[in-house]
Amino acid sequence: MKLKGTVHKYGDHINTDVIIPAQYLDTTDAKELGQHCMEDLDPDFTGKVSSGDIVVAGRNFGCGSSREHAPIAIQASGISCVIAESFARIFYRNAFNIGLPIFECAEAAEGISDGDVVEVDTETGTITDHTTDRSFSSQALAGPVAELVEAGGLIPIVRQRLQERQARS
Repeated sequence: MKLKGTVHKYGDHINTDVIIPAQYLDTTDAKELGQHCMEDLDPDFTGKVSSGDIVVAGRNFGCGSSREHAPIAIQASGISCVIAESFARIFYRNAFNIGLPIFECAEAAEGISDGDVVEVDTETGTITDHTTDRSFSSQALAGPVAELVEAGGLIPIVRQRLQERQARS
């Protein structure tokens, strides 16, 4: 799968509290969460994002609480993937569980600028900055992680497997 979009760049230690502010945690409506994504950090974020765009950030993206609301809000805002130098471990797991592709690549996080047009090949891990004509290597999505992203997350996979199981019975 190839993901291509305009980059929205942020720094280090982007906390789940700024990805989706606490006052919106009483909803599980993805669309509503997406409308408030990053509003404490970048009030114009949702107005700037087009479907397929990409977030690039520094170290420790998604630190803070373990809320799944954060990757859901990012995905629902229209962001197709996140590239960062590193991710907080719980955010890393939550992102794949909801089907949001993420890529750790320090060189890309440093070398890509806000507004660049970037393409990510999920099968090879190649990150191409079409604005600067530079390429970066990240780990490809493979195995269970690729399956999670392709299916749209853990819940769709579980539903599919239950249906298959019921069909065999």
